[in-house]
Amino acid sequence: METLFLLIRVLLAAVLATAGIAKLFDLAGSRQAMLDFGLPASFAAPLGVLLPIVEIAIALTLLPALTAWVSAIDALVLFLLFIGGMAFNLARGRTPNCHCFGQLHSQPIGRGTLIRNGVLALLAGLVVVQGPHGVGPGLVEWLASLSATTYVILIVALVIIGVIVAQGWVVLNLLRQNGRLLLRLEAIEKHLGLADPTEENAQATADADKGLPVGSPAPDFQLPALDGSLQSLATLLAAGKPLLLLFSSVTCGPCLDLMGEVAQWQRQYAGQLTIAVINRGTAEDVRAKAAGLNPTYALLQREGEVAAAYQVAGTPSAILISTEGKIRSSMAGGEVAVRELVSNAGQPLAFMADQLLRRAPIQLDMARPTPASQSAATLIGIPAPTFQLPNLTGEMIEPSDFQGEPSLLLFWNPSCGFCRRMLGDLQAWEGAQQTGAPRLVLISAGTVEANQALELSSPILLDNGFATGFAYGAKGTPSAILIDAQGKVASPLVVGVSAIMPMLAGAPDPQPA
Repeated sequence: METLFLLIRVLLAAVLATAGIAKLFDLAGSRQAMLDFGLPASFAAPLGVLLPIVEIAIALTLLPALTAWVSAIDALVLFLLFIGGMAFNLARGRTPNCHCFGQLHSQPIGRGTLIRNGVLALLAGLVVVQGPHGVGPGLVEWLASLSATTYVILIVALVIIGVIVAQGWVVLNLLRQNGRLLLRLEAIEKHLGLADPTEENAQATADADKGLPVGSPAPDFQLPALDGSLQSLATLLAAGKPLLLLFSSVTCGPCLDLMGEVAQWQRQYAGQLTIAVINRGTAEDVRAKAAGLNPTYALLQREGEVAAAYQVAGTPSAILISTEGKIRSSMAGGEVAVRELVSNAGQPLAFMADQLLRRAPIQLDMARPTPASQSAATLIGIPAPTFQLPNLTGEMIEPSDFQGEPSLLLFWNPSCGFCRRMLGDLQAWEGAQQTGAPRLVLISAGTVEANQALELSSPILLDNGFATGFAYGAKGTPSAILIDAQGKVASPLVVGVSAIMPMLAGAPDPQPA
């Protein structure tokens, strides 16, 4: 029986030590969790540092028999404080991230976190009720009493447990990775028009249950921005453009991964769309972890009250609001869904092309020209979508930099087999350009090094999210569209070397097949 209580103490020590060490490696997140749970800023900073130290100290003193009983009392009090803080926030309708294990594992509080802390409190309570002399032996004394055979058995058992835990961790991460790949594959199928209509209808039904109903009034709010201004729904809509609200948190890894793209979207779609990021976190953390955001549209919420009003289930999530202040889209949850919503919302041309291309999907076939569709010709004359992308030296380039002469935008990927087959034709074209040929501009995925290896003299702009390609209706690579000297669409979108090269040669616009 004494061995059982020793094992309980070891388990509690392992949990507390893991939690404390993980928090020490993410003190900013620990302080933010204190703020999210409603503590004043003057208490949050010191407690964010003190809590992991206390957890580690309790873990260490649970192991010797001399200090185990007092430490079990400390552990019980700590778990009860955790439970009380969670219950208080849940009763007020708030679900801050627990940040229980730092960046190793953090999720919004709920029934699961209450049950976990309740079980840990129960285990600590079992040790407490045994009294100072019934907590079992100290860990060192217990190990010293084992025979050589028992040592071997213990070591083998620990190795087996370690292997099982490692395998479980690998399987869990593989499942998560497969889940992300499946989401990306679904997004690609949607853009290629290959999705099963039944699945699309089911997804549409599921999406309809997320967030506020489309067409309902958007809840008003007033939040401080990083530039010191106060922003409300009315001020954000005052420019007469649709508003995209992106809900984010400084403790959310996928959110932080998106911030670089969000800053680019704010510049790229500035003329068509206002993108405001509602962050959970202090101004200092948002500045440090989301550098590059337009400070006027980087808003700060403390209690998650705006997220609750918009029925946000998690971060990152985004929703589109019309110029009249009505909900215009269902809630987009996750990186893939957010990118797709921004791509479709950023340009009217993107939506029109998407509808046309869904009726006649592009065939990625190098053997023959494949314009988007016969109806795509009706897009000719529309102002080309704007963008702002870095070239291979890091300089930001916009379409206005190419105005004054026709330009052919070629959507490219160095790892695309069809693109690689076309590379020789492009190099030959650059060596013998004809009078009247348009300027070639590659909008490419991949690294700077991979694109430098193409050995092309034409401008190459980097767009690894393919947001610009989607904005122009591109569904794959290589595909191209001609922009006239005034910055307007001058051709259908075409795919394949036999469709693209005649446009580079200055030949008349290809006719849809």
